[in-house]
Amino acid sequence: MTSKITTNSSFVTQLQEQIEYPEAGVISKVLLKDQACQYTLFCLAANTEISEHTSPRNATINVIEGRGLLTLSGQDYVLETGVFVFMPANTCHALKSEENLTFLLTFSEKVDSN
Repeated sequence: MTSKITTNSSFVTQLQEQIEYPEAGVISKVLLKDQACQYTLFCLAANTEISEHTSPRNATINVIEGRGLLTLSGQDYVLETGVFVFMPANTCHALKSEENLTFLLTFSEKVDSN
């Protein structure tokens, strides 16, 4: 896992060069984390499933390559190159990669529950 934690400085990387597929399962790399957001590159081997869960933070998915299926609040969406998804905090979601799949997951600040 690669981790870059920074505040008030620039960060540049070539995402294609960061892609690394496991034989099975998931490799996740935190590319950048600051007080407001966390940017994590997810690389899933074909036929990998991430079971249904929620997050206390808003999140976005930017698909870089591959194909998969996202179940978001009970509805299925195809994940393929170029797809952008916004998921509000505490939304149930799960996914399955149909082939090797890479996406950038961005978590925003935690949502205040008040």
